[in-house]
Parts: sequence; structure tokens; C-alpha cells
Amino acid sequence: MITIVGTGHVFNLAEPISFIVKNTWPDAVLIELDKGRYEAMMNDFNGVKPKEDQKMSTIYANTAKYQQRMSEQSGAKVGNEFLAAVNTGKLLNAAIIPIDTDAMRVMNEMWDEMSAGEKLRYRLSSFKDSIGGIKKVETTHKQFAANEDDYVEDMRRRYPTLVRKLIDERNVYMAEQINALSDTYHNMVVVVGDAHVEGICKLLKDEHVRKIRLSDIMDREKMSRIRQMIWDGRETLEG
Repeated sequence: MITIVGTGHVFNLAEPISFIVKNTWPDAVLIELDKGRYEAMMNDFNGVKPKEDQKMSTIYANTAKYQQRMSEQSGAKVGNEFLAAVNTGKLLNAAIIPIDTDAMRVMNEMWDEMSAGEKLRYRLSSFKDSIGGIKKVETTHKQFAANEDDYVEDMRRRYPTLVRKLIDERNVYMAEQINALSDTYHNMVVVVGDAHVEGICKLLKDEHVRKIRLSDIMDREKMSRIRQMIWDGRETLEG
């Protein structure tokens, strides 16, 4: 069984993610982090200061700063859902496995491969998003949840390189990791950004996949149904 959970990195989701992991009793918890980001997260949690010679590219640093501002506005900490998944998984003696490719390298490749027009659109969009704050993030999440296919295709038209590098190629990479690990682990919880859920699921060889989406987690009534679904051992909210 694979339980794949779609999250939003700037929302306060620690409690529901911890509940899902704890009550699913996985033998492995997989998270959308690369090894470097995973080590940095755990060092921060354990109070270990980052190395002074660690440098970020401009595009990566700006993205990190934006996520930090949005998470602060929502009363959360960036990636708190990953930390909750990891710490709960460790309590269950589950294997903790980062499955993402190197984030900074991918961001740098994306920027290098973008056309001038796509870079301009990206900059303008980033500026508007920063002005809109967390309310803009919440609106975007609702638009995505309401019609995911159309939203992604619209993004693909405006930002073809971004979608290819940040979504498509990473979906393939993470799905490959999950498929390989499914030969060793038989009850896995996979925590990834919500935009990756459907793309990854289409590439999985395991037929028993339970999907829990961000829109479900953030809706109190739906989250109550998820809790009951997990307690009952069901794979979907229906039935």
C-alpha cells in the first residue's frame, strides 16, 4: 500500500500529516526533499547552524525567501509537514527516505533554459504573488483544486520550462524512486507537494495507492472523513 499525501509547503499542516503517518503505520516515509535539504532541515531542527560557505543561487534564494514570508503569514514554518512526517515516522521506526532530485540544480537549470519572455512572465508573476501574500496563495490553491487539469495546462502554456523542470521531470524522478523502494517496503507514506500527486500516481507500478489531497486536508469536514477512512483501513473516501 502506498499512501501519497499532497501538501502545501507554506501551510500549517503538521498535525494532520503527523496523524496520517502515525495511524497508517508505514515501514517507510518518503518525502519530497533531496538529501541536502533533508540534512539542512534536520540540522535546523536540532539547532545546528548552517555552514557559512553554503551559498544559494539567486533564483533559489528568492524562492526560499518567498516561501518563508508566506509561511510566516499563515502561522507556519516552511516544510513543517515534512518535519512532522519525519519525526512521526522515526517514532514508528520507519525508514525515512528523501526522494527528490537536487532542488538548487533543478532551479538553476530551469532559469538557464527559460526564454527571455518566460523569465519576464515569471518575474512579473513573482512580484504580483509577493504583493498578494498568503491570500493569493490560498486563492491559487483553490483554483488549482477546482480544475487541476486546466490549471496545469494554462501554466504549461505560460511557463513551459518551469512546468517541465519543476513538475514533469521531478514527477518521473520521484516515481522512479517510489517504484524501486516498493520492492523493499510494503506500506509507504509519500509526502509531496500537491501539484505532484497525480503525475506521480500515473507512473507508479503499485495498484494499491491511496491519495490524500491538500484540498481534503485543509477542509475540516473532509479531514474528519480522512481520519475515519484511515481508522477503517479504507483506500478511498468513498464507500
